[in-house]
Amino acid sequence: MYSWTRPAHRFLSTSSLNLQALDAWIASPKSLELTDTFHSNHLSDLYITLPTRDGTRGRPFTSPVEGTPLGYGHHLAFFHPRNPEAQLRTDGTDADFCPPEPFTRRMWAGGTMTWNKERALKVGEKATAVSTVAKVEKKGFEAGKPMVFVKQRIEVTVEGRSEPGMVEERAHVYQASVASVGSRVPRQVNNLPKSEFSLSYTPTLTTLFRFSALTFNGHHIHLDKDYAQKVEGYPERLVHGPLTALLLLESLIYHRPGAQLRNFTYRAHNPVFVNCAATIHGAIVAKDKAELWCENDEGDVGMTGVVQFDE
Repeated sequence: MYSWTRPAHRFLSTSSLNLQALDAWIASPKSLELTDTFHSNHLSDLYITLPTRDGTRGRPFTSPVEGTPLGYGHHLAFFHPRNPEAQLRTDGTDADFCPPEPFTRRMWAGGTMTWNKERALKVGEKATAVSTVAKVEKKGFEAGKPMVFVKQRIEVTVEGRSEPGMVEERAHVYQASVASVGSRVPRQVNNLPKSEFSLSYTPTLTTLFRFSALTFNGHHIHLDKDYAQKVEGYPERLVHGPLTALLLLESLIYHRPGAQLRNFTYRAHNPVFVNCAATIHGAIVAKDKAELWCENDEGDVGMTGVVQFDE
């Protein structure tokens, strides 16, 4: 485990922030519509990246088949903005749905996914994702530690249908770029159930590169060690939040292949670092409910999730 520090905001007076621009951004309507096809070739690249599907754990690699249900969470490999590099932020991220300067430090905080089994997404189908900003909250401004919480709602609807097959909400936290590096111990996560199944893996730099490519994600925090250390204050590059969330879902399906998921809620608690062993744990806590979490060898929990399902 790394002994690490990360950027901790020093006191920032509101006079140093462009609050007028922020309030104008919050008040402005924001939406994005993207169309994509769940191509089997692209999904094959995702499969070979996931430790649950790459054929190395006693189960042979199986290519996705046209017309079969899309894996839970696999839409994350699709519907990404295609912006010129010159229009990206200095950290390599897309500016879509991002508040204005100086709120440029982005963290994936959590989210939800809800599936409509009557309108299930399938491999090979063409679909449209309509993204809107569902909620924006300003927190910590009075205390001099300003943060902007942005909740993005995404509805994915197959061509020719009127109802979405799945609805996702993503929560991002944006902090001001002016920060000082201060020590911080991992957040404690309590009251987890006893693990009933688990899956261990080590996310390598190759894993991060492949997932960045699959999701068209140029965020330097996943790829550039100097950036992660000198700008963000971490000891190493970070594993993508959506990759960890996807592996929570994958672990449940790996151990309960007959589960039909209805809803997934997850939250990030601590960073997950490249080249550090991680274990996905799970427990069935009710006949239609599972709790999942990812932790490192020291027991620090990176992410927790709850799934509602049918069988």
